[in-house]
Amino acid sequence: MASEPSGSLVSAFLLLPVVFGYLIGSIPFGLLLTRAAGAGDIRAIGSGNIGATNVLRTGRKGLAALTLLLDGGKGAAAVFFSALFYVHVFAKDTGTIRGLVVWSCLAGVAAVAGHVFPVWLKFKGGKGVATALGVALMLSPTAGIGAMITWLLAAGISRTSSIGGIAAVVAAPVLATVLGVPMAPVITLALAAIAVLVVWRHRDNIRRLIAGTEPRIGRRP
Repeated sequence: MASEPSGSLVSAFLLLPVVFGYLIGSIPFGLLLTRAAGAGDIRAIGSGNIGATNVLRTGRKGLAALTLLLDGGKGAAAVFFSALFYVHVFAKDTGTIRGLVVWSCLAGVAAVAGHVFPVWLKFKGGKGVATALGVALMLSPTAGIGAMITWLLAAGISRTSSIGGIAAVVAAPVLATVLGVPMAPVITLALAAIAVLVVWRHRDNIRRLIAGTEPRIGRRP
């Protein structure tokens, strides 16, 4: 039977998935893909954002789709590898399901924070919607799928990316609570924290929505 690790060692180990979550979340896939494809610096066109919606404004639908998948994937990867790390580092007699979920949630929040405040881009990143949905999908598949459907419906009806994104991240913690997913209070709290961050990042979009000047999907601002 494995011996119980010291408190300081546990703290050091538990920080690693959170740091990993932030670093993987910081990877600016939209910027890297558009540069590799010869489309220039994505920050110099459209809204200046590094996410899939702005990549779409280059006219490269394939790049936009790939950016969307990779941005969502890094959120999912942060949660997955945090859980994997927790399971392998802590033996059954020292680890708990609650601990696994808590640290997976922290890694997911860190991934979204990394996308919004990437260290590689002087902390000026994207809006975090795709990464947030990747996190939600891993923490609670049912709530994550529901949030994705909300995103598609809201964006499709309004033809406005920001409305879809805001609706989706707000729906995620609500769905986690209503659906009664395992460890719902912990997951709901993490998804709510992510929603606050993403909505705050959309503050300029909200002002434009109120003013009626928010651009539609596929159009330049």
